[in-house]
Amino acid sequence: MTTSPRSRRESARAWGFLFPALAWTAAFFAMPLAIMALYSIWQRVGMKLVREPSLVNYEKFFAKSYLLQSLVNSIEVTAIVTIVSVLLAYPLAWILAEKVPPRWQRLALIMAILPFWTSYLVRSYSWLLVLSEGGILSNWLLAMGITDDPVSFANNRGAVVVGFVHFFVMLLTLTIYANLVQLPPSYRKAAADLGAGPVRTFIHVILPLTLPGIMVGAFLTFVLCIGDYITPQILGGNRELLLPQTIMLQIGRRSDFPMASALAMVLMLVVTVVYFGFARWLKLERM
Repeated sequence: MTTSPRSRRESARAWGFLFPALAWTAAFFAMPLAIMALYSIWQRVGMKLVREPSLVNYEKFFAKSYLLQSLVNSIEVTAIVTIVSVLLAYPLAWILAEKVPPRWQRLALIMAILPFWTSYLVRSYSWLLVLSEGGILSNWLLAMGITDDPVSFANNRGAVVVGFVHFFVMLLTLTIYANLVQLPPSYRKAAADLGAGPVRTFIHVILPLTLPGIMVGAFLTFVLCIGDYITPQILGGNRELLLPQTIMLQIGRRSDFPMASALAMVLMLVVTVVYFGFARWLKLERM
């Protein structure tokens, strides 16, 4: 069956509109990923790059405990940040959607996204000023007589979690809020007519319907958090390395690009596994 000239023109026009996006994806995502995957199966021997396929770098990852522990640390910190952010964001999103008058909601949303307007680096250093020894929190404790000596709350996992949560709780608030405002009021009225109280209405009606928004925000939080280098580097104090820091050490101190590529591929694998775990809710959100 032959296609008409008009159909061919429409197809060519469609490919013309699609080509820039495909070219951009190929040049800045597919090709770098392919190059990184290729480097990961090469080796650095001394100061020489050996371009022979091998899985030595991946074997080293599982053989050296500090490399494997950095991945465990990243997963643990990311899981904590995601859970805490969800628990804090849902009540905030509920207040914005249900308690704030509609005419003030736009202003409230602007206030909620103000952290996004500040440089990510500035936010991390700001938390360092708050949490470090001689910082705002330590000076306040001294002034209140709660402690006699300066206390440092920085350079540990807790400081890293605080820095992450400060940013991601707002991201989750926006995704959950978007779901809450789309819920028809008739759902709550129907639940009340059937004898459900506020708690049962929330558990059996509101929460399931807003679960896709929660999962989308949680997935974005996981992806952005597990790959972040700046906040752990500034607030963690290198006492507990996360995988992005370990990758940077392989590049900055050892110039071992094949090993760094292997670690990055492991990180990509973790994100891919998590994506498939969230795929059900991500598909629901797109519908």
